[in-house]
Amino acid sequence: MTAATTAAVPVVDASTVRTLLPVTPRLLALGEPTHGEADLLDLRNDLFRQLVEQEGYRTIAIESDCLMGLVVDDHVTSGAGTLDEAMERGFSHGWGAFPGNRELVRWMRAYNDGRPASEQVRFAGFDGPLEITAAASPRAALTALHGYLAARVDPDLLPCPAETLDRLLGADARWTDPAAMMDPSRSVGRTPEADRLRLLADDLVALLDAQTPHVVAASTREEWDRARLYGRTAVGLLRYHYWMADPSPRRLARLTSARDSMMAANLLALAERGPTLVSAHNGHLQRNRSTMRMGGTPLEWWSAGAIVSAHLGQGYAFLATAVGTIRHQGVDTPPPDTVEGLLYALPGDRYVVDPRRLAAGLGDAPPAARVSPWYGYSPLDPEHLGGIDGIVFVKDARRE
Repeated sequence: MTAATTAAVPVVDASTVRTLLPVTPRLLALGEPTHGEADLLDLRNDLFRQLVEQEGYRTIAIESDCLMGLVVDDHVTSGAGTLDEAMERGFSHGWGAFPGNRELVRWMRAYNDGRPASEQVRFAGFDGPLEITAAASPRAALTALHGYLAARVDPDLLPCPAETLDRLLGADARWTDPAAMMDPSRSVGRTPEADRLRLLADDLVALLDAQTPHVVAASTREEWDRARLYGRTAVGLLRYHYWMADPSPRRLARLTSARDSMMAANLLALAERGPTLVSAHNGHLQRNRSTMRMGGTPLEWWSAGAIVSAHLGQGYAFLATAVGTIRHQGVDTPPPDTVEGLLYALPGDRYVVDPRRLAAGLGDAPPAARVSPWYGYSPLDPEHLGGIDGIVFVKDARRE
């Protein structure tokens, strides 16, 4: 009997996952090694449905723009807009085009229909308003936070009028210029206007905090939660733009770190609200230090999962998804001495694997690292098994 055989259970469901965890985590994260694969999204949807229905999770958070996600949340909780509108306006990174994400949103709306708010399942994006090619203007977050405070506190307490924010922000195209991603001299993140906006954003967030008793009494909980989201996003975006303007060799590492820090702050806020399921790339959810090469430069930073785990301890659990093959993407049969190869040799198609039992069974002969044939696919790192609470293994990921 092999180590893989003793560590793997050929049933991927909520009860099997639950046996891996000593406690029910506040945040239960399911990673994926690449984005957009139909089989992996279908598996996620099935597992998340069970966890909502059987374990009481009440939020599903996706690696997508946190402000755009409010459109989807409004749709699934109140029926605002149509499903098509939610998919078009509620996702970043192109995720709204994935049939698996569409099916998730459709199911959430159907599940919530007729249920009281306390029993509904909520949707959240937890990524910043960021893309590989550009970062959003901080306008939406800053003006929404200012508007929330202006409607509830003494005007004399505000650090500036709305017109000052508008003047300092200028044209949004200055902030979203795609050339700034690779050329720091094109970024506006360290201009005098941006420096002033960082101070004002900090003052607005501090005012929101200082006025908590008053604004909570003058708001719904939902309005207050969103105001805090606007504050986190405004501060995070301005910080991200600041590092976009950095000419030093540490620039890209600072940007990747800033993004995951924004993700972590959003996840911690969601955990504060209630039990949350999380879907993102394995690399954003792992506990180990993240590494990658970008433009030939080696980068290291702490992922959102690592930050959240440090805060929540056993309140955070991470299930990594691994695949044997994605043949239409050039990911062919894995070498037999890799983690994926050991699991691929098992007879079934899908497994839940205890990584600690797997590592213990291998003893002094750890698996080799699988080499990715494609930039968009990240195999499991055998050195990270100790930081994973469970592996969900899919033998062959196929097209729809």
